[in-house]
Amino acid sequence: MTQDTIILQVNGASKRFGGLQALENVSLAVRQGEVYGLIGPNGAGKTTFFNVITGLYKADQGDFFIKGLRYEPSAVDLVAKAGIARTFQNIRLFKEMTVLENVMVAAHIKTHVGVWGALIQSQAFKREEEDIKRRALAVLSYVGIQKFASQRAKTLSYGDQRRLEIARALATEPLVLALDEPAAGMNATEKVALRALIQKIRQSGVSILLIEHDVKLVMGLCDRVSVLDEGHLICEGPPQAVQSNPKVIEAYLGLGASLHG
Repeated sequence: MTQDTIILQVNGASKRFGGLQALENVSLAVRQGEVYGLIGPNGAGKTTFFNVITGLYKADQGDFFIKGLRYEPSAVDLVAKAGIARTFQNIRLFKEMTVLENVMVAAHIKTHVGVWGALIQSQAFKREEEDIKRRALAVLSYVGIQKFASQRAKTLSYGDQRRLEIARALATEPLVLALDEPAAGMNATEKVALRALIQKIRQSGVSILLIEHDVKLVMGLCDRVSVLDEGHLICEGPPQAVQSNPKVIEAYLGLGASLHG
């Protein structure tokens, strides 16, 4: 695959909640190894879009493809197996479990030994568990928090909890990593570290779909950006073109200064 390879393609995604059209005919394509930003005002439909493509919400219509193969975003586990992993705006960790256990839970999506093998503690099950542990530790090292492996997740700093959530998503070996406001609540130092981690992930070939309210971070990090407003895609293109687009500035209620960092 090359950087021109389309990894995730969404055609005509729509979602209605009663009388509210949250998404209407939204289409986009994410290439291999790119960081693709999705921005827009509050209520624009960004998280709804994430929820649709990852199986939390059932789309009213739309066609969804991973590496050219159609997938049905009907269940979270099936979407993860198809190759999409995500994080959430509000951190969702197993806070009483250790850091290592949080990542191992996600890595189990790649297991082959069935329930019976687990129940009888077969040799195949034990070998697979050791492999999962090894891979989980490698992911924790990759994101820089392996030293906390034996600590409970709730003891980590806010920034490291964000890293753990990303590590857990990476443990599923995704083709696309969907990050929902990963910089929310971070201080300036944590944002610098987050940006470096995202760049590291994209250099490994993983595509990143990013929702983020920190427009400066988006514009400095993304290869392309799409803008949603009231469920409609109003603009797509390179960051410089997007932040100067009159429709985008109007969508942000005239906050043109913030769009330019």
